[in-house]
Amino acid sequence: MKKIYLDNAATTPIISQVIQTITEVMTETFGNPSSTHQFGRKARTIVEEARKGIAKHFNITASEIVFTAGGSEADNLILRNAVENLGVQHIITSKIEHHAVLHTVEALEKEHSIKVSFVNINEKGEIDYGHLEKLLAESKQKTLVSLMYINNEIGNILDLKKVCSLCKNNNVLFHSDTVQAIGHYHLDLQDTPIDFMVASAHKFHGPKGVGFAIIKKGFGIKPILVGGEQERGARAGTENVHNIAGMYKALDIAIAEIDKDTKYVSGLKRYFVEQLMNIDKNIQFNGLSAEVDGCSYIILNVRFTKDLPMFLFNLDLKGIAASGGSACQSGSNKGSHVLNAILSPEDALKTSVRFSLSKFTKIEEIDYTLEVIKNLI
Repeated sequence: MKKIYLDNAATTPIISQVIQTITEVMTETFGNPSSTHQFGRKARTIVEEARKGIAKHFNITASEIVFTAGGSEADNLILRNAVENLGVQHIITSKIEHHAVLHTVEALEKEHSIKVSFVNINEKGEIDYGHLEKLLAESKQKTLVSLMYINNEIGNILDLKKVCSLCKNNNVLFHSDTVQAIGHYHLDLQDTPIDFMVASAHKFHGPKGVGFAIIKKGFGIKPILVGGEQERGARAGTENVHNIAGMYKALDIAIAEIDKDTKYVSGLKRYFVEQLMNIDKNIQFNGLSAEVDGCSYIILNVRFTKDLPMFLFNLDLKGIAASGGSACQSGSNKGSHVLNAILSPEDALKTSVRFSLSKFTKIEEIDYTLEVIKNLI
């Protein structure tokens, strides 16, 4: 049976150079980076070299990076510090954020009685920047805006510079979940001054279970994990040395190859869209996902014309891995909170599938997938 992986927005395969780096560090540099002997010092050097190298990619200082177990922990660290340490009393976000943000904001609202406002979005999942500006102008409390750069389900791209400008003009903080963007788009944080952002290595062909938070210099951070002084007191626990090294290697490769990979994968996506429309001209695309410029070039969220029971299961039987969006595909009675927020009740019940590509996706795999889809619908 064929094995075709089209779920790269969920996680990506680890590239061979990264596996080699991880293996070498696990074998040769097993010391605890908090130890003062030569084994510990060597491990500490690897961690700090990774920190400096990653910081250079974003044009920031190494002290602005905190290593975490991934994007969700980084979001939690930032949002909790904003409320519990920086005095934020009002969070402006949207209803289509990742649950790492939405559920954390919900918990903070209950625990600290903060005000939470949701910016309007249209049927394509686009942020209403005029409404955001209105919310900011009306806010009388210390405020943080939390809006993701690239939506993980529909791929919509936020106008980061516009939001940065609105936040600066209204003297509020800006946090962006940038998990789907790191390693896929260039980001200069001097040019686009986001206060807080996050990354997860397994989204750019690195290992799972490691990521980082970027926290602008000057904001003191209190840990949500306590019991040690690692990460300059921001996160207790022995650093994941081999995975940090692997993440650094993966990011180096990803950023070096961004332009080449973007051109290749964008071409695959355009082809996929065109051929789907040839199969059925009534197929729709959720959010802006049929586009390349206004949407992530790896994400395509397809809405078929009706409910197709067991569609994902049947794709899997044919060796094709993808993700579901509608209630019948997700295994949840609630379905996708993103699609439920932007679609009509009728359209939300139709089968939606997120296909997500990578530089390892081959056009022959797209052709095979198209043939399977044609037979299933």
